Amino acid sequence: MDPSGVEYEPVSVKAVLSEMKDTAELLIDLSFSAVLLESEPLAHEVLNLEARMDRLHLQGRMSLLMAARSPEDAEQLAPVLGVLAAAEKISNAAGDVAKIVDENIGLPGAIRGALPEAIELLVRASVADDSPYTAQTLAELNLETETGVRVIGIRRSAPTGKQQWLANPDATSTIQAGDTLLLRGPETGVEAVYEAVTGDSYATPTSDVDPIDDLGRAVDTIILMKDMSELAVDLAYGSVLLESVGVAEEVDELEMEVDSLQSRFEAWTLRAAARVDDPIKLRGLVHLASATEVISDAALEISEGILRGIDAHPVVAAAVEESDEVIMRYSVDATAPLAGTSIGEAEIQTDTGMRIIAVRRAGSGWIIQPGSTTVLHGEDIFIAKGTRAGAERLGRLVGDPQTFAE
Repeated sequence: MDPSGVEYEPVSVKAVLSEMKDTAELLIDLSFSAVLLESEPLAHEVLNLEARMDRLHLQGRMSLLMAARSPEDAEQLAPVLGVLAAAEKISNAAGDVAKIVDENIGLPGAIRGALPEAIELLVRASVADDSPYTAQTLAELNLETETGVRVIGIRRSAPTGKQQWLANPDATSTIQAGDTLLLRGPETGVEAVYEAVTGDSYATPTSDVDPIDDLGRAVDTIILMKDMSELAVDLAYGSVLLESVGVAEEVDELEMEVDSLQSRFEAWTLRAAARVDDPIKLRGLVHLASATEVISDAALEISEGILRGIDAHPVVAAAVEESDEVIMRYSVDATAPLAGTSIGEAEIQTDTGMRIIAVRRAGSGWIIQPGSTTVLHGEDIFIAKGTRAGAERLGRLVGDPQTFAE
């Protein structure tokens, strides 16, 4: 983006950081989904959001420079510049992933056909004027309960003509005619919601015949890289909010695991090149591995100050705290009520409102997005998201009490 097109505006650094955080998380989801679903519309949305992130980055830097009036100010604000730069790196890496599809850099055929049946779709849908969803809030529609479909992003045109993004719509968000919705959910649910939103039937893209014997293994690796990248970014911001060395250490562990995953994925790509007629079609997979590494490195940069014992600047923690959710790291005590119980049996999300997003077990690594049958054992480490009240309740149940300053 041309920097000359961005002028100084008196904007809140906290607001800029908060929007960059939410947008960076959405970009990772969209960019990898664009590759997995071979979706040019999703790739275009990523590139639009990347341009928005470029503008936010410049606005944030200008606001910080205006705020620094002494050497002491500069020392305090320098780490904030680092967080801005890391979010920008994530955005650029997501843009590189999207360009694999948008610029046809090269992907093996039938990636979509090799997706596991349980994988959710992510589609873009424009709200028609006569859609039954128009002028209703997400709470009134209750889409996730009724159809299993979540609205993870809303784009709309402002009266000035600029595009506005709502990267984290909540129950009070209202759908308007002309909005562009990002819908995630199971195929049957997406088909029904897409038709209600647009007035048109959803056409399921077709896939070519799989030309590589073990393409499914590569797709599983891409999904794992996506999940681990999202988790690393989540934890990085969580470590800043909580000023938690423990959570920051998990980011460091994830970064090393992503390094290893990238190496194995590149090796698979090189071996696969010997088995296809046109190895150029695999070039995009090399880009994908490289971009994943950049995202995990950027996540580590966000949490690096915490690892080095440097207190986070209050403006960064305040920006992360804009969300009602907290991200917590727990260690399961072997004598706790939930030790030896599965996530489903314990009804953790129902009872506490906390969602477990990852479990790390000694000797077996991370379980990303654990299911209801995943059992929590003594000495397991797990990461959960939810409200502060829920976090305290869950801490008592697993024998790892959590408290928050008033």
